[in-house]
Amino acid sequence: MRTTHRPLTTLALALCLFMAALEMTVVSTAMPTVVGELGGLDSYAWVFTAYMLTSTITVPIYGKLADLYGRKPVLLFGIGLFLVGSIASGLSTSMNMLIAFRTLQGLGAGAMQPISLTVIGDLYTLEQRARVQGAFSAVWGIAGLVGPLTGGLIVKYLTWHWIFFINVPIGLGAVGLLLSCFHEQVEHKTRTLDIAGAFLLSAGVVALLFGVQGFGMNLLALPVALIILLAFVYVERRVPEPILPLSLFRIRAIAVSSTAGALFSAAQFGATTYVPLYVQGVLGGSPTLAGGMITPMIVGWPLASLVAGRLLLKTGFRPLIVGGLGMAAVGTSLMALLLKPGASMLVPELAMGLFGMGLGFSSTGLLIAVQTSVGWELRGVATASNMFFRTIGGALGVGLMGGVMVHALLRDARIPSSAAAELLGPEHGRGLAPEVLRSLGGALGSGLTLNFWIISASALLAFCAGLFFPRAKQAAPPSMPSPDAMAPH
Repeated sequence: MRTTHRPLTTLALALCLFMAALEMTVVSTAMPTVVGELGGLDSYAWVFTAYMLTSTITVPIYGKLADLYGRKPVLLFGIGLFLVGSIASGLSTSMNMLIAFRTLQGLGAGAMQPISLTVIGDLYTLEQRARVQGAFSAVWGIAGLVGPLTGGLIVKYLTWHWIFFINVPIGLGAVGLLLSCFHEQVEHKTRTLDIAGAFLLSAGVVALLFGVQGFGMNLLALPVALIILLAFVYVERRVPEPILPLSLFRIRAIAVSSTAGALFSAAQFGATTYVPLYVQGVLGGSPTLAGGMITPMIVGWPLASLVAGRLLLKTGFRPLIVGGLGMAAVGTSLMALLLKPGASMLVPELAMGLFGMGLGFSSTGLLIAVQTSVGWELRGVATASNMFFRTIGGALGVGLMGGVMVHALLRDARIPSSAAAELLGPEHGRGLAPEVLRSLGGALGSGLTLNFWIISASALLAFCAGLFFPRAKQAAPPSMPSPDAMAPH
């Protein structure tokens, strides 16, 4: 059996995370321009929601498959699907095509981040993992610096289609390194996959998403979602190998991590989706400036995470988690209170920087606490379940805020359906009548301001959830295999 080359495997995993982080910052930077070219502001949230929806649904499925059949084949399949979706998204000529192919892209993304973090958990001991996870967060910082600038330059000098094509060389590099450097030995047993659980979970999440983002008839999806998810719980308690073992949530550290992760992710994805739109659509900033509002968050996150990795073994999980979530709540509160029409660009920069630093401290502690709460045989599904709750929180948060924004625009009959696209286009609404421009700016600002209060409330609830995290310094399982036994060969 060939031996894993740990440094090069770690580099491949870093490339996977870099793609995910770059995707978020580049797309957020370019989306107002995409709407200006393709139209369909009412579908704005779906470009993000479709991606997060499919990546959310597939996270626990991929996690279970990684525990059953090994990390490598699942990760390679996810990267391949992500690259196909990226190319197809770049070739889109309508908003509906873009949403469809972002859906495909999300199907691959569901494997990339959780399985990469699972492999890190396999390759490194607890002491090493705290530092490596902190270093991995630096990848997000680099993407935070490169992404908005890259997105702005692509939109200015090429076309927005190229924001998706840049994933291809990075993804191919990661695939090449994984094929040649990462080797694992998986014990072959007779295994079963929980198809019924996967189907019910997918249907329940879809129904829930439609319910939270709509008004009127869409609200009927909420009771449907409740019924389906109750059926999912019934199935999971009876199948021999559940797709999402409910017994995991009897571990307090995992239950708190999942709850807090869902809530702060709603705030995180809401901020990265709607702050650039506010800066460009309400404050009149350029696409590059709008995308740059995300940079303080994504730079502050890894810097705090690096510090958290060094402090973790001295302080334990709880101080980092509670303190970080408290800092994130303060940042989002500043955003909701101070980000108004005519506000200085320093307001979103300061708020997003503080928010990102808080998430850097808390998310590092939450993730490592989950991974040290179980052994190898459950680490894949435990990590995936934590990422599942983070992504579902983000998807539901963005969907809800998208519904709020669309409702604010539709409420004013004086605003033509094409006006928003003109506002975000290259002419910045110069062709619109002054009264229409005032009405549109007011409606858009009103809807987005309400979204900022939703973001603030989500971060505050995440802080409240963090207060229930156990006080023990470590949450190690009673009988965890040694690091050598856990590591791939």
